[in-house]
Parts: sequence; structure tokens; C-alpha cells
Amino acid sequence: MADRRAVLVPGRGYDTRGPLFAYVGEALRRLGFKVHEVTWQVPRDLRIDRAPEWVAEQVTPVLDGADLLVGKSLGAFATPLAADRGLRAVWLTPLLNNPDVLDGLGRATAPCLLVGGTADSVWDGAVARRLSPHVLEVPDADHSMLVPGPLARSAEALGRVCTAVEDFVR
Repeated sequence: MADRRAVLVPGRGYDTRGPLFAYVGEALRRLGFKVHEVTWQVPRDLRIDRAPEWVAEQVTPVLDGADLLVGKSLGAFATPLAADRGLRAVWLTPLLNNPDVLDGLGRATAPCLLVGGTADSVWDGAVARRLSPHVLEVPDADHSMLVPGPLARSAEALGRVCTAVEDFVR
């Protein structure tokens, strides 16, 4: 029986059925987490300045009893929720160019793992390393953590993400 609970928060166009969440979710289940997957329909006209409040409205009702928050991209607008509740977190391709996300990360008292790729325009490795000692930066990975070339390279990157998450939550 799972004694820990993780909440997975999707991105705008990357829901919890995507490869990152499918494998990270399975890794967490194998480590004894009960996994709650947030599902949402992002309004097509959602403006970036409204995103923090909208994400909070979607995520806050499912946070009771959570031990870990895992968010991707748009889901990183939940960084203030993690900071306010002292939750450990994994942020997959967080929007490190957004002040609301950076504020939440800067206020965090619990450890967080930041994951991104050097070909992602919203990733900044130097900022990530300043915010957390737990960083996985994948060379040439884009916002979906895909890398150019043979697909096996992207699968390898996915494996690296899963291993980083497993090591982080143990």
C-alpha cells in the first residue's frame, strides 16, 4: 500500500499521458507513491498573466495529503503552492523565464529537482543551478525533452529523467 502521495500537474499541451509523466509516474509508483494525475482543459485564451491563478485553482483542491508535486511547463505555475506548503517538488521543463515561477522556486524551503534541456527556450541552466542543487540538464533536449537524431537518444534522455527522479525521492 502506498504511504506517500504525488500529484502530477500537466503542461498546456503535454498532459499526464505523455512519456515524461507515464514513466515518472511509474517510477514513483514503484517507490511506493500513490499518484494523482491532474487533468485539465486549458482555456485557449489563457494569458500568461492569468496562468498562476488558473493553475492554483486547478491544483489546490488536490494537494491535501500530498508529499510530492511534479509539474511540467505550465504546471510550474504551481511553484508558489509547493513553497507555501513546504512540498518537495520535481519541475519538468519549468518556465525559468517567468517571474511568478521564479518567485515560487526562490521561496521554496523543501528540496526541488529541476529538469530541462539546453535546446528549450524557457530553460536556463545557470538559473536552475542557482535555485537548486538538484538539477538535470540534458544537452540538446527541447521543451518535450526530445533530442535530435535517432529516437534512442530521446529514450535515453527519458531514462535519465526517471533515474534523476528516483534518486531525488528516495
